[in-house]
Amino acid sequence: MERKLTAILAADVVGYSRLMGRDEERTLDALKALRREVFAPEIRAHGGRIVKLMGDGALVEFISVIAAVECALAIQAVLAERTAGQQAEDAIVLRIGIHVGDVIIQGDDIYGDGVNLAARLEGEAEPGGVAISDDVWRQVRNKLGAAFRDGGERSLKNIDRPMRVYLSGGVAEPEADAEAGTNTETERAALPSIAVLPLANMSGDPEQEFFADGLTEDIITELSRFKELLVISRNSTFVYKGRAVNIQEVARDLDVDYVAEGSVRKAGDRVRVTIQLIETAADRHVWAERYDRKLEDIFDIQDEITAAIVSTLPGRLEAALRDRAKHRPTGNMAAYEYVLTGKVLHHRSQREDNAEAIRMLDRAIALDPDYAHAHAWRGCVLGQAWVYGWPDDPDATWKDMNRSLTTALALDDNDSDVHRILAAANIAQDNHDRSFYHQERALALNPNDTLIVVQQGEILTWLGRAEEGIEWILKAMRLNPYHPERFWNHLGRAYFVAHRYPEAVEAFRHLNEPDAAQQAFLAACHAQMDDTTQAEAHKAKVLDLNPDFTVAGYLPTLHYKNPADLEHHKESLLLAGLPA
Repeated sequence: MERKLTAILAADVVGYSRLMGRDEERTLDALKALRREVFAPEIRAHGGRIVKLMGDGALVEFISVIAAVECALAIQAVLAERTAGQQAEDAIVLRIGIHVGDVIIQGDDIYGDGVNLAARLEGEAEPGGVAISDDVWRQVRNKLGAAFRDGGERSLKNIDRPMRVYLSGGVAEPEADAEAGTNTETERAALPSIAVLPLANMSGDPEQEFFADGLTEDIITELSRFKELLVISRNSTFVYKGRAVNIQEVARDLDVDYVAEGSVRKAGDRVRVTIQLIETAADRHVWAERYDRKLEDIFDIQDEITAAIVSTLPGRLEAALRDRAKHRPTGNMAAYEYVLTGKVLHHRSQREDNAEAIRMLDRAIALDPDYAHAHAWRGCVLGQAWVYGWPDDPDATWKDMNRSLTTALALDDNDSDVHRILAAANIAQDNHDRSFYHQERALALNPNDTLIVVQQGEILTWLGRAEEGIEWILKAMRLNPYHPERFWNHLGRAYFVAHRYPEAVEAFRHLNEPDAAQQAFLAACHAQMDDTTQAEAHKAKVLDLNPDFTVAGYLPTLHYKNPADLEHHKESLLLAGLPA
């Protein structure tokens, strides 16, 4: 793993949520202007490199510590001049933190305690000011020391010892609106966080410690590739190596939502790895597995562990991101959060929310016309409107949907969501072969996405392979215990197509408020089970929810490739007494 010593600058906008709540478009324009006219030019002038922009924040690295501090002071000085005539509550004001330390390099990104400390120091800076660590102070005090004052020792979050902080500058911070949202620290905490504790060496051979440690580090590295997760660094978790630990204490110390722990035993050409994932708030096991393989399979084991952990968390991940979207119409990377908001609205499956979702996605595309994911989700939302019969001109909507999906595919053939949505759109058109092509492509690109995994089961069922479909849907449910309720609908239909009626009924019973189509499935299942009482009861519910329901009108909404499956469905509905 490549490492280097570097100066790290972390910056964030003060009261960003408050500003967005007051005037979303003005704030985004002002932030873009700040980056274009002040931030980027000063960083280039001082030899820095922007590692990444994070909505209202930025991470920058410098070869020279002095250059990093000079850059920070220059940025704050220019901003002070630009905002001198503005109302305090409307001004874009930054906090900046700087630390010098060892970082891990992964592609263009950097990780490690040095980055974490810079972010913590940023939170200690006064609005319009700069906070530096003691290590930075020692290198700049003879040249730039006059600009700073001793801020005393501070206890920084997740840092095991107090750190002396030096402060520069500062302006009055406008009083926050009580309902204006959360600070940056809270916003970042919305991401699911995980710590992987060192795997215990159970081989009895002290020389195998390196193997256990290396396997742990590889798992941490693989998890770190997922930007949707906050993964605690190796340096933090290896503090617990060889210690009898209390998971709740680890969770408090590292401030994480999940802890993974386990052991490894290597003997000859065999290796056994056991690992479990614990949700710390509830102190419960979410997932556990044992891998007993040949040593040559060790990389497969690493991949499987990573996939299992990442696939277990999306339910909580989606909930966290939705909560952020509720409180902020946009946020980290404006176009991204417009897409996120559009997705949230789409999931509500309401006509008004669908229309608003289109507006959100159009905004995202206006900000970044080459954003394939935005085009893909615009196609998805238009497809939802078409399915529900909301558009005044269904044919025009269908063509618009296909244009969005075609654009998305042309922009990024490697976006798994593009292929997932194209698979769904093609199955709705009964283009079974084309749908399966895109579905397989989506699965190859992201086998850990439970939406793709469950759709694999859904499409296999339409293709006449219901037994296989059942296994994929159950896999999605195992991978994501917090799956959406609609997974039960997919499972119930797959059981029905497989003629496994009691299991289909059990699946549909998990739905809180079955719609007319789902009530029709239940009526058909009970009819096939010769339970006329229940069949009649569910038939009545179908007609209560949709008095115009007919079998002939319903069948065209189904997408079976195998005519026998369509005939089976038709006969079952008629057997339940539903009107032809």
